[in-house]
Amino acid sequence: MASEWSRWFRSCLWSLFFYCVYSHVKLVLADEAENCESLRLGQYPFTHPKIDEATQEPENCRDMTAWVECLPAPNVTCRLSNGTEFRFSGDEVGFNKSIPCRNVSGYSYKVAVALSLFLGWLGADRFYLGYPALGLLKFCTVGFCGIGTLIDFVLIAMQIVGPADGSLYIVDYYGARLTRLSITNETYRKPHLSL
Repeated sequence: MASEWSRWFRSCLWSLFFYCVYSHVKLVLADEAENCESLRLGQYPFTHPKIDEATQEPENCRDMTAWVECLPAPNVTCRLSNGTEFRFSGDEVGFNKSIPCRNVSGYSYKVAVALSLFLGWLGADRFYLGYPALGLLKFCTVGFCGIGTLIDFVLIAMQIVGPADGSLYIVDYYGARLTRLSITNETYRKPHLSL
C-alpha cells in the first residue's frame, strides 16, 4: 500500500514538473514584444523638455501638450511604431509621449493685476489683455464710475478674465524660477525627522 502511494505521489510530481516546463516554454515562445508606447513608466525614462525662461513652460508646448522623447531602459525589447522589434541599450529614442502643459503667449498675471489695481479706471488692464473696445469704454466712463474697475480687478485677480487670445497667464511661481533638484553627498547626510 505504501509503494502504491509513493508511486502515485511520484507520478503527480512528474506531471507537475512537466506541466511547469511546458507552461514556461509556451510562455517564452509565445511572448511577443509589446508596443513601445505601452511600456510602463519604470521601463522608460523620458528626457525633460527644455523650459522657456520667460513662460516657464516647455518650449514645444502646443495646444496644451508638449512632446518628450522616451528612451526605453537597457535590455528592453519592444515593437516600434513601424512594427519591427528592437532591443534597446538605453541610449536610443524609442517613442515620443505627450505631457500636459499650459498655453501661454506672453501675458503676465502680475502685470495684469497691477494694471487693474492702479490704472484700471483708465482701462489699461483691458488694453493690456487685448480688449481695446472695453478699454476705451472704461477710459471714457472713468472705469464705469469705479464699479467696473472693482469688478474687473476681482475678475482678473481670480483669473476669470484672461488674455483675449485664449491663452493663459504667465504665473511666476513665487517669483523664483523652477530648478531641478540635485542630490549630493551632503543631501544624504541630512537627518530625517520622524513625526
